[in-house]
Amino acid sequence: MVPVPQRIAAAIDKITGPKHRARFVVEVLETELRRREQLAALEESAGCWKDENHPELANGPEPFIRDLRSRAVDRLQQMQHETSE
Repeated sequence: MVPVPQRIAAAIDKITGPKHRARFVVEVLETELRRREQLAALEESAGCWKDENHPELANGPEPFIRDLRSRAVDRLQQMQHETSE
């Protein structure tokens, strides 16, 4: 059991009803745990991206994405052409 100040319990009850307080508290705790895990992962991975490892993005992501999409469209058209023969 975790003691909860009355004003917090009342605010929770107003949102969920008194019979759903425990479920609400568990959901809030799970959300906060995920948030903290994500923050820790971001902090751990900070600085791992090296520009020299991604020369395809030297001119920014837009040209790379355009090329990628264009190749996907070309490939789809090629596949459609091959199946229609």
